[in-house]
Amino acid sequence: MDEVGWEVDADGESIAIAELIGRQIKLWREAAGLRVVEFADLMGYGENLIHKVERGARIPRPEFLERADEVLHASGHLKALKKDAEKARYPKKVRDLAKLEAQAVELCAYNNSVIHGLLQTEEYALSEVQNRQPPLPEREVERRVAGRMARQEIVNDESGLPVFGFVQCESTLRRANGGRMVMRRQLEHLLEVGQLRNVSIQVLPLESEENAGLSGPLTVFKLKDGSTMGHLEVQLISRLVSDPRDLHTLEMRYGMIRAQALTPRESRAFIEKVRGET
Repeated sequence: MDEVGWEVDADGESIAIAELIGRQIKLWREAAGLRVVEFADLMGYGENLIHKVERGARIPRPEFLERADEVLHASGHLKALKKDAEKARYPKKVRDLAKLEAQAVELCAYNNSVIHGLLQTEEYALSEVQNRQPPLPEREVERRVAGRMARQEIVNDESGLPVFGFVQCESTLRRANGGRMVMRRQLEHLLEVGQLRNVSIQVLPLESEENAGLSGPLTVFKLKDGSTMGHLEVQLISRLVSDPRDLHTLEMRYGMIRAQALTPRESRAFIEKVRGET
C-alpha cells in the first residue's frame, strides 16, 4: 500500500525532513516495544511501507501520522509532523516560492503565457501541468498540482498580507487551457479573488501599443526585512534574482507594465466581458 505515502524529492532538504520523520516514528515504535510487523498490523498498512517510512524513503501522509500517533501513544508529537511532511512532498521550486511568499509584504507579478499560479483553479492547473512535454508521470502531475494549490492558502490570509498586484496579459484570459468550461470557471475565480481587499488584478490588453512585458513573466517580492527578491521562469529555467541591478530592472519593468494595463475596475469589467464570450 505504498500509495499512502509520497515520494521523496531528490534534494537535500526533502530527504532530511523525510529521514527526520522516519527516525521519530522508529523511536516511538521501539519505545512502545513493537516490532515492524506488529506496528504494521496495528496501523493497517504493509510492512514494506513501514520500512520505507522509517528509513526516510517515503513521506507519510497526514492520516498515517495521525494513526501512528494514536497507536504509539505519542501524545501529539507525531501528528505535529504533518506540516513538515506536507512541505517535504512538494518539489524544491515550489518550496522555495512558498518560502518567499510567506516572507513577502508585497508580491507583484506579470504573466503573458498562463494565469498566475496563485490565481489558478485546480482544473486549470491540472490542464496546464498535463500539457507539459514530455508528459509527466501521473504521480508527478498530482504532486505539482497539489503544491500549487497549497501555495494559494496565502492569498486567503485574513491578515491582509501580503498585498498582491497581478497583471495578466489578455492572451492568458482567452487561451482555452482545459477547454471552454474550465476557462469560464477560471475567469469566474479571477473575479472572485479580485474582490479580496489585499488583491489587485489588472489586464494588459492585446491592442495596447505599449507593452513593457514582452520579455516574459516576472515576479517581484518585497520582503518583511526590507529586501527585495525577483523570480523569472521560462521553459526549463526557474531562477531567483537577487542582484540589485537586475532587481531594479524588474521593478522598473513591472511599474511600466502596471501603468500600461487597465485599472483594476476596468480590468474587472474586461474579465466579465471575456467570460460572457466564453
